[in-house]
Amino acid sequence: MSLIRFVSRLASAAAAMALLAAVPALAAADDSVSAVWVPKKVQFIYQGFTTHYSCGGLRDRVEAMLAKLGAQDLKVREMACVRAAGPTHFPGVSVNMRVLVPASSGDAAKDKNAGAPVQAHWQNVDVMPQSASYSEQGNCELIEQFKRTFLPLFTTRNVKYQTTCVPHQITLGTYLSAEVLLPPGKVASGSSH
Repeated sequence: MSLIRFVSRLASAAAAMALLAAVPALAAADDSVSAVWVPKKVQFIYQGFTTHYSCGGLRDRVEAMLAKLGAQDLKVREMACVRAAGPTHFPGVSVNMRVLVPASSGDAAKDKNAGAPVQAHWQNVDVMPQSASYSEQGNCELIEQFKRTFLPLFTTRNVKYQTTCVPHQITLGTYLSAEVLLPPGKVASGSSH
């Protein structure tokens, strides 16, 4: 093999290695989204037959699920509570938070105080994993209502949802996951890839 051919092959191999090394960075750059934080407010009254929550219990569960989805400046307050302690029939929460939306979205355009854009990334978050325990499956009505009320407030894609809720029974098979826009450096707890 001539020296010129050897150098040419070596240069080609080096270029190919550099290209392969750049592919993950390019994929990550393609998955990056310019996003801004916008405020969201919602009042939520839980209505379930199978599992009943105390006002504090509902507040803690909703807050944990919203935090998983990347909510910032999260304030979850109890409301519509008729009992000081123990499960109640219609506990409620009032939620104030900020969520990421693409900088090019209508939500971003409406909010004059959105702030500087950040480079957000998509990450899969399990709100209720398919492998949830039998006792966690008792939360299926809350998951149904959470999906309907809170999930639309976030920027999501590839939502995977199934429910097998039957009133007054615990049944297996409810799960909820979605890819969510998260801020730089944020790794969602309870996420899977």
